[in-house]
Amino acid sequence: QVQLVESGGGSVQAGGSLRLSCTTSGTTSSRYWMGWFRQAPGKEREGIAAIYIGGGNTYYASSVKGRFTISPDNAKNTIYLQMNSLKPEDTAMYYCAADSAEFIYNIFAPGSYHYWGQGTQVTVSS
Repeated sequence: QVQLVESGGGSVQAGGSLRLSCTTSGTTSSRYWMGWFRQAPGKEREGIAAIYIGGGNTYYASSVKGRFTISPDNAKNTIYLQMNSLKPEDTAMYYCAADSAEFIYNIFAPGSYHYWGQGTQVTVSS
């Protein structure tokens, strides 16, 4: 059973930084997709960053490109989301997700991922 556990959320002032972590367990493949999503109250879940573990390419939504960085630590089965220059509109519950498919048509669509973490809250104050 694949399990994902996020950590690192918290409260920060605008312009600050946070680093989220997502540790996976139960994976049997060395190649799989990992994504970061967020969901603000009353809004749909939004894909913001993705990486293909074993391939290395990273992908970002326009809303976070240049400010957020997704990176893996394969030895720890962990991916990180470094978030810099945070804005109040970044306030949301952040989730990591995983899927073993070799090809995903839309890496930012929540339905493309089978496995999800429980989420970690990020609050950015102005």
